[in-house]
Amino acid sequence: MIRIDSLSVAFDTPRGPHTVLSELDLVLRDGSFTVVLGPSGCGKTTLLNVVAGFIAPSAGTVSLDAKTVTGPGSERGMVFQDDALLPWQNVEQNIGFGLVLAGAPQAQRRATVSALLDLTGLTAYARYPLWKISGGMRQRVGLARALAVDPRFLLLDEPLGALDSSTRLKMQEYLLTLWKRCGKGMVMITHDISEALFMATDLVLMRANPGRIASVQRLDFGERFVARETSRAIKADPAFLRLRDDIESQIFADEEE
Repeated sequence: MIRIDSLSVAFDTPRGPHTVLSELDLVLRDGSFTVVLGPSGCGKTTLLNVVAGFIAPSAGTVSLDAKTVTGPGSERGMVFQDDALLPWQNVEQNIGFGLVLAGAPQAQRRATVSALLDLTGLTAYARYPLWKISGGMRQRVGLARALAVDPRFLLLDEPLGALDSSTRLKMQEYLLTLWKRCGKGMVMITHDISEALFMATDLVLMRANPGRIASVQRLDFGERFVARETSRAIKADPAFLRLRDDIESQIFADEEE
């Protein structure tokens, strides 16, 4: 598991230090789908970047299996809102890029890329240039590229934010199916309350000024979807609607303070 203990992050500004995150304690469980939700400016992306090893804590620690995180590592794969793919490479080349950097043998690269093309439903598009595939498919390429190095956790920074509403709904379902099939821990940032409730096994609600954790809740809506209940039925469930309204009220109240 990833453990976050007494984490604080402050950035220097012309007016002095600005505290973005203050005294966060959180456990990210192996195999869980953790979604971090909160108002703008609460430090969600900063938290994800600290877990990824891109930003060093000002105080406190982040550890993976009791080993302190001091920088990026292959056990934590990152997927950005902007897919950050290489436009001069085709689908399969993008998926295998991390394996090339790691010096993996060609036979291993071919086997891994082939398996991930199948897992993400992209086998028929393996040789396609990126400009020939849709936004949702590009995000699947990004997911496959992150999975290629076999990380323990996938860190997802608003991966669906740039998609149109219809594609976004389909990708929510796709991500849950992929999560169940690959067995990785996932940590996702989103601004969308319904998306967060639908996908999270562990929902982390944050408050702002400074960023801190308001609550952590265990949810079963995503588990119900992968157990073959329809997303339409889940999102119409009175329990889902009540929780959505409650969290919306909390976030709006925080933004007005």
